[in-house]
Amino acid sequence: MKREVIENIPEQFTQVIKPGTGLFELNLKEVWRYRDLLFLFVKRDFSAQYKQTILGPLWHFLQPALTAIMFLILFGKIANIPTDGIEPILFYLSGITLWNYFSACLTSTATTFTGNAAIFGKVYFPRLVLPLSVILSNLIRFGIQFLLLLLVMIAYAFKANYFYIGWSWLWIPALLLLMAMFGLGFGIIISSLTTKYRDFAVLLSFAVQLAMYITPVAYPMSFLKSKSYATWIQWNPLTPVIETFRYALFGVGQVNYGSLLYSLGVTIVALVIGLLLFNKVEKTFMDTV
Repeated sequence: MKREVIENIPEQFTQVIKPGTGLFELNLKEVWRYRDLLFLFVKRDFSAQYKQTILGPLWHFLQPALTAIMFLILFGKIANIPTDGIEPILFYLSGITLWNYFSACLTSTATTFTGNAAIFGKVYFPRLVLPLSVILSNLIRFGIQFLLLLLVMIAYAFKANYFYIGWSWLWIPALLLLMAMFGLGFGIIISSLTTKYRDFAVLLSFAVQLAMYITPVAYPMSFLKSKSYATWIQWNPLTPVIETFRYALFGVGQVNYGSLLYSLGVTIVALVIGLLLFNKVEKTFMDTV
C-alpha cells in the first residue's frame, strides 16, 4: 500500500541543476545563497588544521615567532642587514605575518579540485565556495598572528616609551584584501591547471619558498637601492604591499601609489583569469582528477 502511494506521487522538482555553457557565466549570486555552507567550511578548515596536535592553535603563535628569531640571527646578526630604523624583531615579524597569510591562501586554494574531489563527486554546491572558505579561514589565522605582532609592539613600546598609531593603520584592511585577492587569483589558476598537470602542485611549495626571498620580507627595499637586481624585486607585485604594510604599522617610509596601482592591476588580472579558468574547469574536472 505504501509503495503504491509513493509511485503515484508525481515528481516535482524545485530546482534543476545543469552545467553552465558560457565562459563568463560565474553565477556569483549562487555563491551568496550558499553562504551558510561557506561558513561551515571555514569552521571545518580552522578546527581540522590542528585537531590532532598537542599545542593546537598555539602553533599560529610559534611559527611566526620562531621564523622571526631565525631571521633575526641570519639577516640581522650574521648578514647585518639594516631594518630602516624599525626594531628588528618587529620588522621581521610584520613581514612574516602578512607573507604567511598570502602563502597559506595560495597553497590551500591551489588544491581545491584535487583535495576535494570526493566531496565534489557526491554533492552539488558552487565550487567557488571552497577556495573562498580557505581565504576566510586563513584570515582567522592572520588575526591570531597579528595579535602576536601587536603584543610584541606593545612590549617594545614600554621599553622605548613610544607606540606609533596613526591614520596609516587604515591601509591595513586594504592591503589584506589585496593579498587575499592575489592569493585567491593565483591559487585558483594553479588549482585549475593541476587537474591535468600534477607537476604544478609539486612545484608550488618550492616556488613559494623561493618567492619569499624575492619579496622584502627579511630586508627593506632601501637596502637594495645600489644593487643591480633591485629592479627585479620592485617588479614583484607583492613588494609594494609588504612595504606599505610596514609603513602602515610603524610610520616609516612612504606610500608609493604607482607601485600599489601596479600590484592592484596584476591582482585583478590574475583574479579574472583565475575565475574564468576555474569556471571552465569545474564543469569537466571530475573526468581528469
